[in-house]
Order: sequence, then C-alpha cells, then structure tokens
Amino acid sequence: MMTNSNTVEIISDKRIEQLFNEHYSILTVYANKFLKNLEESREVVQDVFVKLYDRKERISIHTSVKSHLYQSVKNACLNVIKQNQNRSLHHENILYLSNAASYEIDDVFEQTELEYQLYKAISELPEQCQRIFRMNRIEGLDNQEIADYLQISKRTVETQISKALKSLRLKLSPTLLHLMILWLIYNTN
Repeated sequence: MMTNSNTVEIISDKRIEQLFNEHYSILTVYANKFLKNLEESREVVQDVFVKLYDRKERISIHTSVKSHLYQSVKNACLNVIKQNQNRSLHHENILYLSNAASYEIDDVFEQTELEYQLYKAISELPEQCQRIFRMNRIEGLDNQEIADYLQISKRTVETQISKALKSLRLKLSPTLLHLMILWLIYNTN
C-alpha cells in the first residue's frame, strides 16, 4: 500500500486476513450485483484475495485498500462476464458452422468432438504460446492486459499469438480451420 510518494508498505499476511474477514461478505454482495450468481461471486472475491496475497510484496495501492478491493472485484466480475460471453459465443459459432457446412449434427457428441479437436490442437502449442493464446482468444484479454499480467512486452504477446495461429492453421483440417477462423473472428469483437 502506498503511504507516500517514496515509500511502499508491504501488505502482511495478517493484514490480508484482516481485510478478508472485514470485507469478504460485502464484496461478495457487490460482485453478485454484476454476476447474479452467488457461488460465482464468492469465487471472484476469493480470487481477488488470492491475487492480493500472491502479489503482496510487489503491489502498490494508490488509493485506499478498500477502494482497491472494490475496483479489483469489479474488474474481476467484468472479466468473468466477458469470459462467459466468449464461451457462449464460441459454442453458438460451432453449432452455426456445423449446420452451415451441411453437417448433420444431431447430437452433442459430434459438436464436442469438434471442440475437442480444436482444444487438442491448442494444447499442443508450446507452453508460453498456448498460455498467451488462451488468455487472448478464450479469456478475452487484450494484448496489453496479457503483457502486463505476464510482465512481458506487448510485442512478445503479438508474436506468440501469430505463432499460435500459424501453427493451428497447419495442424487443423480445413473444416476445423474454418471453424477456428469464425470462432476467432467473433471472439475478437
């Protein structure tokens, strides 16, 4: 926590526990206003505290801790909403493409197989490339957000995404490639 322009106070484990005990319930109610799902709201608030704990030695809070917690919960909720929308859109795109390509998908198993092949191809990417690609295309984070989170340059993120797309184009069959292209187009908007 920032106490003046030159001094950074390290948040202790005890302070985090105190903040958790004081603010967990009200932050959960706050998160639920965005998510309309109490269990998901609890998870978001817990994740905010886990991140605070993980970053306690290098975090600089320029506002009050309470304001920081509220802003963190709000941002986390907006990310969850964005991820849920991306997942929903992803499933709709697969179904649409399957029908548009004259596939007779009468059951969920065939759709699941298409998704499995796409995710399998993604999982075969190098670890950093895969992580960055998933953060961008599945979690919906933009390049700068990924760069900030991973503490790498934005250019590195762009290079890794490009590398992932090139690799996936080579690995996927034409049908899956079309599926992926549609999925990526809708997920970048």
